[in-house]
Amino acid sequence: MLFDSHAHLDDEAFDADRDEVIARALSNGLAGMVNPGSCMKSSAAALALAEQHAAIYAAVGIHPHDADSADEAAYEQLLQWSRHPKVVAIGEIGLDYHYDFSPRSVQQEVFVKQLALAKECDLPVILHDREAHGDILRLVKEAGRGVRGVFHCFSGSLEMAREVLKLGFYLSVGGTLTFKNAAKLPEVVKEVPFERLLLETDSPYLTPAPYRGRRNEPLHVRLVAEKVAELRGLSVEEVARQTTANTYRCFGIAQ
Repeated sequence: MLFDSHAHLDDEAFDADRDEVIARALSNGLAGMVNPGSCMKSSAAALALAEQHAAIYAAVGIHPHDADSADEAAYEQLLQWSRHPKVVAIGEIGLDYHYDFSPRSVQQEVFVKQLALAKECDLPVILHDREAHGDILRLVKEAGRGVRGVFHCFSGSLEMAREVLKLGFYLSVGGTLTFKNAAKLPEVVKEVPFERLLLETDSPYLTPAPYRGRRNEPLHVRLVAEKVAELRGLSVEEVARQTTANTYRCFGIAQ
């Protein structure tokens, strides 16, 4: 049984057939999915989906794209949501220096506040890091000491992966692993301790080969598992068993 550790099922790309997408994933060997929020509206929708489907879990948080919308009322609402039994993480939070939709100083401030929130509610974090490797590592070390979680859709070097592992975090890989320009990611997947690796789709984004250009969905996490199996010289069943166990452990989900 595979587990998609990161799928935006609340995204409008699924408005026409969301239930069918979920059913298709579950009928094709997925044990579950984590739906991370990206803003307050998205977090509320993620929680609503988790309440409707036993196999879906929610994360709540404010993505760096929406950091300039954060206020004290938002933090209080996130704290209240964090107490819900289907909320398993604070996320998706972090830094995005590619688009800079929010000023970098604001991104950093909101990120630090949500790290503190994760400490307060004793939940792991789901971290977004795009072209901000140095600052996100620095802030995790300075403000996130003791925080656990996962660097989602990991895009750093093997050297950065080693730093992330030292901090006790998991690494998650998705469809980018199957891209021809995957760069250093295959090397990371070969070297990372197997017990610290998660699989994801980041649906509806980053669709793996050979379906690039189409909408992604949780079902395609199997293609990521197949690539991991190829790189590590394992069977897909071994990859599924270990990465699913890792996901349960990372998010504290009872099996």
